[in-house]
Amino acid sequence: MPSSQSQSQSQSPQPGLAQTASQGSLPFEAAPGAGAAGVHTLGSRTLPADSGVWDELRQPDGTLRPAWDAFARALPGTSEGDLADDLDRRVGQVAQRIRQDGVTHNVFSDDPAVAAASRPWSLELLPLLIEPADWAHIEAGVAQRADLLQRMLADLYGTGPGSQRLLHEGLLPPALLLRHPGWLRPMVGVKPPPGPGGVEGEEGLRLFIVAFDLARGPDGRWWQVAQRTQGPSGLGYVLHNRMVVARQFPEAFRELRVQRIASSYRRLLDTLETAAAEVARRLGDGHTPRVVLLTPGPYSETYFEHAYLARYLGLPLVEGGDLTVRGDRLFLKTVEGLEPVHGLMRRLDDDWCDPLELRPDSTLGVPGLLQAARAGTVVMANALGSAFLESPAVQGFLPAIARRLTGQELLLPSLPTWWCGEAAAWNDVREQLDDKLVRSTFPRGGRTSQLRDAQAAAVDEDPDAWTVQGRLRFSRAPIWGAGVVAPRPAMVRVYAVADAQGRWHVLPGGMTRVARREEASVSMQRGGTSLDTWVLTEGPIDAFSMLPQRLEVDDIAQRRRPVSSRTGENLFWLGRYTERTEQLVRLARATLMFLDADNEAAPAVRQVLSALAVQTGLAPPGVPTLTQSAHLFERAVLAGLGDPYGKDGTTSIAYNLAALERASMALRERLSSEHWGVIRAMREGFARELETASGQLPGLAQVLPALDRLALQLAAVTGAQTDRMTRDHGWRLLTVGRLIERLIGVATRLRAFLDAQALGTAEGAELLLELFDSLITFRARYQRHEDLLALTDLLVLDSTNPRAFAGVLRRLRTELGKLPGEPEVLAELLSQLPAEGAGLTLDELREADEADTARRLRQLAQTLGGAASRLAERVSERYFTLAQGVDQRV
Repeated sequence: MPSSQSQSQSQSPQPGLAQTASQGSLPFEAAPGAGAAGVHTLGSRTLPADSGVWDELRQPDGTLRPAWDAFARALPGTSEGDLADDLDRRVGQVAQRIRQDGVTHNVFSDDPAVAAASRPWSLELLPLLIEPADWAHIEAGVAQRADLLQRMLADLYGTGPGSQRLLHEGLLPPALLLRHPGWLRPMVGVKPPPGPGGVEGEEGLRLFIVAFDLARGPDGRWWQVAQRTQGPSGLGYVLHNRMVVARQFPEAFRELRVQRIASSYRRLLDTLETAAAEVARRLGDGHTPRVVLLTPGPYSETYFEHAYLARYLGLPLVEGGDLTVRGDRLFLKTVEGLEPVHGLMRRLDDDWCDPLELRPDSTLGVPGLLQAARAGTVVMANALGSAFLESPAVQGFLPAIARRLTGQELLLPSLPTWWCGEAAAWNDVREQLDDKLVRSTFPRGGRTSQLRDAQAAAVDEDPDAWTVQGRLRFSRAPIWGAGVVAPRPAMVRVYAVADAQGRWHVLPGGMTRVARREEASVSMQRGGTSLDTWVLTEGPIDAFSMLPQRLEVDDIAQRRRPVSSRTGENLFWLGRYTERTEQLVRLARATLMFLDADNEAAPAVRQVLSALAVQTGLAPPGVPTLTQSAHLFERAVLAGLGDPYGKDGTTSIAYNLAALERASMALRERLSSEHWGVIRAMREGFARELETASGQLPGLAQVLPALDRLALQLAAVTGAQTDRMTRDHGWRLLTVGRLIERLIGVATRLRAFLDAQALGTAEGAELLLELFDSLITFRARYQRHEDLLALTDLLVLDSTNPRAFAGVLRRLRTELGKLPGEPEVLAELLSQLPAEGAGLTLDELREADEADTARRLRQLAQTLGGAASRLAERVSERYFTLAQGVDQRV
């Protein structure tokens, strides 16, 4: 068996690249003329690079490299100081744009009890520049390696004559392959659905997209560090990085002839849609081919990019719970019923995809997905079973495998690699671990991990489980900040995309990640940051746009996104939480202003405020009432306002803001960045404004302005939901949810006032009108009359008042009638409500006195509140799937 050590070290240098062991830091003199300020600024304000590394910015003599010299000359500014200040401002603009667009990256703690923290994506101002000669070599090497991985999968999962040559000929050790959890035995012999025009039994693509992590060594050569074959991450971030950074330097972007990247995304989508169309044709069921993007969900590290990429490609973003397998077919659960899925672009790693055959402890996948793959009824990008290729141990065997399968030498070298399962390789390196990394051959709780303070004894216990790799001192990319350029270690993730014929094309760019220091990880999860990657060209610029030249009728139909059951449920709760929070803010303001006034209100008013505070979660159960102890009541309300966890039984404003944000987080591909941004800003801003010293409660002077600002922000959210969302079935469910919550809220408030007999005073009537947001209208219509009949007319019977019973019911009947479903289904939903009006008319009150009117209103409020709760249950039963296995908090 060939040694992995000998394979990985027999690499030839790249032709035509300058090689140097170190970069100098010499006095810098910019040539006079146009752009001199930019050249001088970047040249003179750059900190020295470490010795023994490649400096991406400067040449050994201290001058800027040609590409960076051209970049610097395209920068605006007339003097060094002005330009430095301008670049500092641009750093702030980039951060502001990231925040406005809601670009986030979820960070996880090692403590499983600690939830993921969502932090803004980290993007630097300056791009990484790759010159045409370097890119030509990278492009050829990456395409060659992608083709090799495709061939390896076909060989190792094949069962026909000539298959599994790599095992039979000893080119890949069986212990390395068969022990890896990413080697899926259930997929052996399974052929992906053939491409367009393929013959039955032929094999289609297993890999549609592959990512390679590359770094430039001290000698200027590019090395492959790692490869990602399951669901390579980063494409969404690459796209957004380009959108942001290119706008900061439009002149430089144009002058340097930077290659565009849109055609690579179009090619990926075209390849997958073409394969899905062939599956649909072979099934012959007449359904339009449908491709979806599968995400682990909002708590995935890179959920933002899943949502961003799905929106850009025009694909429905789905979670495992949105899909189901019936009769070897994959279906999407929508509010209109099951819709077949023919293509799956997955961002969920292999072992989480099917709890029936892979990980029974996972709720992220789709039960039966492997069976659908075996049946050839769905094409997946990428096919299941490629995870073992990500093992660092595989790198050491690739040169010999390439010679066997392709007859070629690898153009891009890998890091020197020793798989410790080979006794000769381990014995050769065991005494030389100080300058090497000892990494896990197999995943340990996630990606391959690194053995810190490596001891030979630890490897001796299980040699197969460990791989030794040589260290590479990464090149230093320029990072601008606080008026200087700091060189930092950089690694570039490059993506190869297959076309429908199986040819590989490399996206001209990628995601560059940098570490803060030499020994730090370039992982974004561990504090790294990103750069846009500019590939320069001497040829024509690819000006392709994702927008097709002309849409056909079938294209229009296919681009009408279905509303999955989970999406519908989250929209429904988005509406409910928005309305609930708005009602709570109004009640909290009225209650605290009542306390601040310090007047001697009627006991009935004190009683109704106390009761409503407990019923709505504003105050915890058992708190003394306003009559018993106004001071303790006030402290309880203030303590609950900023508690997002409901520790004392309160589900107050911060609690509902957190719930609102969670619902919106699951809808990132549907909400505008402004809509999402306001929701996030509400939670963050309200928490910040209520901050106090430890152990202290915020005062009324601090809380009331915070509630006023929150009320304005909620009005903006309501406006976005009302006037800036497409009126599809999802929006109708959002609106139905909001109206149901409003009906429950107004019924609760009216009944509480009637139970406390608080409407017999002007103070009580005014407070109720305030909670119904109807005070101005009432005064204009009835002046100073606080008669119960007048209140009934405006708050119960007036269908033009959006907060009156009749107004809410009118809109609710309208939206329910437009939901998808058979007429009898919709009739059953509508039967929960009065057929017209509010279920009460003025004529019915003609002979009633105040007491009888109050009794009938109390009964009506109780009836409608119960009907709204039952309607919410019916809507849930008809349209939603509890994809997470738990109920939303009611």
